[in-house]
Amino acid sequence: MRKIISATFVSLDGVMQAPGGPQEDPVGGFKFGGWTFHYFDEAGGAAMDELFSKPFALLLGRRTYDIFAAYWPYQKDPIADAFNPATKYVATHRPDTLTWQNTQSLGPDIVAELRRLKQEDGPDLLIQGSGNLIQTLLANGLIDEIRLMVFPLLLGNGKRLFGDSAIPAAFKLIKSQATGTGVIMATYERAGEVKVGSFVTGEPSEAELERRRNWK
Repeated sequence: MRKIISATFVSLDGVMQAPGGPQEDPVGGFKFGGWTFHYFDEAGGAAMDELFSKPFALLLGRRTYDIFAAYWPYQKDPIADAFNPATKYVATHRPDTLTWQNTQSLGPDIVAELRRLKQEDGPDLLIQGSGNLIQTLLANGLIDEIRLMVFPLLLGNGKRLFGDSAIPAAFKLIKSQATGTGVIMATYERAGEVKVGSFVTGEPSEAELERRRNWK
C-alpha cells in the first residue's frame, strides 16, 4: 500500500504560494515569489536530499506540473535526476498536453483514482506545490503524511496550505529539526480522530456526554 505525502514550504501565517521565484505564481497580485531563497542553508539542503533519496512518484496539480515541466527536463542536478524519470500523476482537464516524460493524467475522478493508486504496490506519492490539489486531498482524508518546512516570516495574503474544507484529523510529530536560519522542519503522520476534553473541573467526560445524548 502506498502513502500520499505532502511536502510543503509554508510561512508562519500558512501561505504556500510561489516559494521558488518571482514569476512562479503571481496569481492574485502575490508580490513575494521566491520567499524561501534566503533561508536555505546546508541543513535545509540536506532535508531536501533526504526527501528525494527514496523512490517516489510525483503527484501534481496542473499549475505546478506546467512550472516543473518547463524547468526540470532542462536541468542537470540531483533533483532533476530524481524528478525526470519518476512517474508523474497530474490532475488536469487537458491530458493530451502532458508532454513531460512518464506523465499520466489522474482522469476525471481524481479522488477515486488516488484511492486506487494507494492500494497498489509501488513508491509513495509525493505532492510538491499543487495547492488546489492539496485542498481536494485534505477534504477527502487522503494525505497520510505532512512534511512542513516552516519559514520565519509573515506573507499576509496568498494561497494557504490549510483551508476550511479539510476533514478534521489528528496527526503526530515523528521528526523535527531547526535550521540555522530559523526554518522548522517537521514531519507528521496521521494519528486517528481529533480528541477533545476540558480543563474545567467537573466538566462531563466524552463518555458521559455520549450517554446523555443517547438518553435524550
